Amino acid sequence: MKRRTLDLLFSIGGLGLAVLLLVVGVVLTTNANFANTYVHDQLGAQHISFKPADTLTDEEKKSDCLREYAGQPLTTGKQAECYANEFIGLHLQSIGGGKTYADLGAPQTALQKQVAQAEQTNAANLADLQKQLADVTAQRETVFKGETLRGLLLTSYGFSEFGRKAEQGALAMYLGAALLLLLSIAGLVHAFRTPASEAFAAPERTREPVTS
Repeated sequence: MKRRTLDLLFSIGGLGLAVLLLVVGVVLTTNANFANTYVHDQLGAQHISFKPADTLTDEEKKSDCLREYAGQPLTTGKQAECYANEFIGLHLQSIGGGKTYADLGAPQTALQKQVAQAEQTNAANLADLQKQLADVTAQRETVFKGETLRGLLLTSYGFSEFGRKAEQGALAMYLGAALLLLLSIAGLVHAFRTPASEAFAAPERTREPVTS
């Protein structure tokens, strides 16, 4: 095979791969922009803001991100992660002794049975049991709302991470396309500088010994 032909084949193939990587990069960039815009718009529509720095409690001040985002509106995935874990998560620990919505179901059910029995017998501790049931019910409803909001915010954070990964992938595609483009151009230049008759890896001719 002629050297020029081989150079042209590799250069044209490199250009094709460069175009393919460029197309993939554009697709990833489009997806990244959609993810970032969607997360920003959805979080911004909730009108959630971080507490100002001067209103943070001692426990809240222990969080680096709560201090960093203090007073800012919540519009990004990283902010959503911080608010969900460091703010909502912190306050959920103080409700119901740190129990989850599912954990509080058992004591609520037990108190409901005790209240029902106390009402039938007109027990003296009926009012106390009703108060305990009301407290547990309120705690469980608050925990449910907090866990729901926390889950939604973490979902937004996860969606934003897909966008960030897409941005990184797009950058890698662009760099790969640029490298292949440069190599292909170099190959084309070399092809047109190479004599058309030059063969690739042609065997060297052995010289016959000169006889005197």
